[in-house]
Amino acid sequence: MINKNKISVIFICMGNICRSPTAEAVFRQQLGRAGLQDWVTVDSAGTHAYHIGNPPDPRSTATAAERGYRMDVLRARQVTPADIEQFDFVLAMDEANLAILQQLAPAHLRDKPQLFMQFAPDYGVTEVPDPYFGGALGFEQVLDMVEEACTGLITAIEPKVR
Repeated sequence: MINKNKISVIFICMGNICRSPTAEAVFRQQLGRAGLQDWVTVDSAGTHAYHIGNPPDPRSTATAAERGYRMDVLRARQVTPADIEQFDFVLAMDEANLAILQQLAPAHLRDKPQLFMQFAPDYGVTEVPDPYFGGALGFEQVLDMVEEACTGLITAIEPKVR
């Protein structure tokens, strides 16, 4: 259940170096602008252990920095079953990672992980594409999508903490 005074959100992608740390950085900044930073705990993780301890992809960091988001302090980690229990919102970037989270979740929490883009229904897509193997445009697209979904998430969370 959601604590009426404090909410926790974790963003999940595959390696925790592109999409999920971008979402974490954007969401932290949007929380600050909304005055909600003391009411919401934010983290990100990956379903795979490829990049544990590494900073976000330099292309993600550079794209985010161009729009005023700081990602340089973030480090990749792998999601755990405890994360699914601990966080109120467990938000996957795509269907593949959602399926992994549902398998990782204790049986009574299999429905807890959700797709992040549900918070941007007007965007017309359900998944944030992985930009890792593409060019700079992919990182811009991810940031556009993340900004919109984070705005929708703020709208959904704000009444729960005020």
